[in-house]
Amino acid sequence: MSRTWQKSSFSGGGDGNNCVELASTNSHIHLRESDTPAEELHTTPATLASLIRTLKASER
Repeated sequence: MSRTWQKSSFSGGGDGNNCVELASTNSHIHLRESDTPAEELHTTPATLASLIRTLKASER
């Protein structure tokens, strides 16, 4: 399945091979490292949102 990948807004300039990319389908979020694009993590939007809330809360 072809996906449209987006680079993280926190990716630096450089050669473009050191960033997290994500793509979405109807029911899942797909994440990968740009330097190893064949390896993907899959999660649901709700699970990813929960992880982000937890990480943000731990910054306080």
